[in-house]
Amino acid sequence: MKVQRIVIVGGGTAGWLAANHIGKAAQHLADVSVTLIESPDIPTIGVGEGTVPAIKQSLQSFGISETEFIRECDVSFKQSIKFCNWLDKDIHGAKNSYHHLFDVPSPLGENLTDYWLQQAKQQATNQQSFSATVSPQHFICDAFKAPKLITTPEYGGKVSYAYHLNAAKFAQLLAKNATTKFNVTHLKANVLDANIDEQGNLACLKTDSLGELAFDFYVDASGFESILLAKKLKVGFIDKSKQLFVNKAIVAQVPTTEEQVIPPYTIATAHQAGWVWDIALPQRRGTGFVYSDNHMTSAQAEETFDRYLGGKLASLSSREIPMKVGYREKFWAKNCVSLGLAQGFLEPIEATSILLTDFAAAYLSKRLPHALSQMPALAERFNHTMGYAWERVVEFAKLHYCISDRQDSDFWRDNRCPDSIPNPLKQKMALWQNFSPLTDDLFSRYEVFNVDNYLYVLYGMKYATQVNQCDKQYLLAAQQQTEQIRRIGQGLAAELPEHRALLNKIKQYGLKTI
Repeated sequence: MKVQRIVIVGGGTAGWLAANHIGKAAQHLADVSVTLIESPDIPTIGVGEGTVPAIKQSLQSFGISETEFIRECDVSFKQSIKFCNWLDKDIHGAKNSYHHLFDVPSPLGENLTDYWLQQAKQQATNQQSFSATVSPQHFICDAFKAPKLITTPEYGGKVSYAYHLNAAKFAQLLAKNATTKFNVTHLKANVLDANIDEQGNLACLKTDSLGELAFDFYVDASGFESILLAKKLKVGFIDKSKQLFVNKAIVAQVPTTEEQVIPPYTIATAHQAGWVWDIALPQRRGTGFVYSDNHMTSAQAEETFDRYLGGKLASLSSREIPMKVGYREKFWAKNCVSLGLAQGFLEPIEATSILLTDFAAAYLSKRLPHALSQMPALAERFNHTMGYAWERVVEFAKLHYCISDRQDSDFWRDNRCPDSIPNPLKQKMALWQNFSPLTDDLFSRYEVFNVDNYLYVLYGMKYATQVNQCDKQYLLAAQQQTEQIRRIGQGLAAELPEHRALLNKIKQYGLKTI
C-alpha cells in the first residue's frame, strides 16, 4: 500500500517545523498530500524561546527571509548562554559566570585547551576565562554587541549565532510558510480518538467537527499528551527523573522598555534547587524558574523567583508547568512517528527541545516512507538514531549539574551522586580527568552536542583535567594566538553595532538578501 496521505496532529513549533520539513520533501511528489490538524482550543506551551545555530539552516532551506523572520517573531540574536552562579560562591565569588559560546574555540589553528589548563594551574586566582582565551566572541557578548552588520547578508555573520524568539509568533510564521510554499493543508479540529486496523496500524482519526479522517502516515505532534503514539498505540515512557531532577517551571513575561539593553545571550542563573532562564526579546523578557519539587516547595519557588524578579512576580502573568522528564520507548511505531513534546522532554537547558524537534523532523523528511512495507526498517533506524540522540542530550544536560562544586543545598550534592550520573558520561568524565576532550571522543555523527560544546561547559566550570606537559614551541604559538584572539575580539566589539540598534535597523531597512 502506498503512502499518499500524510497527517501531522498538532500545531505549535513542533507541528509546523514538521510541516515545513515534510512539505518541502514531498512537494515534488504529485500524489502525496500533507495535512496538519490543529486544535482550536489548546494553546501552545509557548515557552521554547531559545534556539541553537542549526535552526538557521532549516529556516534558510524553507525559503524564509531572515528579515521577515526577525520582523514577525520579535527576534533577538543569541550568541551564547551565560551561566551565572553555577559554582560555589565561596570559592569562585558570588558573581561567578561563564559563557557557552556558539563560535568554535581556538579558530586560529592551535588547540588552546592545554595552554589554558596550564595557565589556570599557574594563575589559579587571576585566570582569564576559558571563553575569553579561545574565542573572539566572548568580547562581543560582554560588550552587548550584535553578531553582524546591517550590510551582512541574511543568515551570515561575523560570528556564529542563533535566535531568541516569540514561540507563538514563530509557529504562525512557519504555518504561513508551509501552507503557501509547500501546499500543506491546515485544518482546525480536536482529535478525540483514532481507529486501528487489523495489522495494528492507525486507520483514521476521529475529530469533533470534521468526522473521521483517514490517512496513511501519522505524525504525532500533540505535545505532552501524545494522543496517538502514547495513548492509542500504548508506547511506554522512559523516566529520566533519577538523573535530571528538575521537574517544574514557573514562567513569567516581564515587559521592557525600548531603552533597555538586550543581552545577546540567554542568561541561566542557578539557585538552590535549579536555575532561572532569562531571555530578552525587544519588548519583553521571557523568564522561567526551573526547579525540583523534591528539593524545594512551590511556595519556596515562588518566593525565590519573586526575589529574582525584584518583587514583581505578583504583578506579572505567570503559570506553573509540570515537566515529565524522559522520552518514549519508541518514537516510531507502526505507521505513526512522534515529534516534539510527544517524543519526550528533559528540561529547557541548552534549548534542547526545539533542537531535537528540528533534528528529528529534518531526519524524517529525508526518509519519508513511500509504502507501508518500508516502515519497519525505517522505524528501526529512526528509533535507534533518536534514542541515541536523546541519551546524549541527557548526558550533556546532566554534565552542567554533576561537575558543579556548589555545596549549599541537597539539590547540588545529590546531583553529584554517582548513581544519578549516566555510565557513558562517567566514562567520558574519567577520560577527561587526564586528557582534554577531542572530537574522537564523540564518535557518532548523531552527537547532538559536539566537542566544542563540552569544552565550553567543562572549562567554564573549572573541570579539573590533569595538565599535560606542553613543549615550548606550542606554548609560544598558543600565547601568540591567545593575544591575537583578544585583539580580534576587541576589534569586533568596537566594529559591531549595539544589539538593539541593529534589530531596529533590520526592522526599518532589512538585511541584504543572499
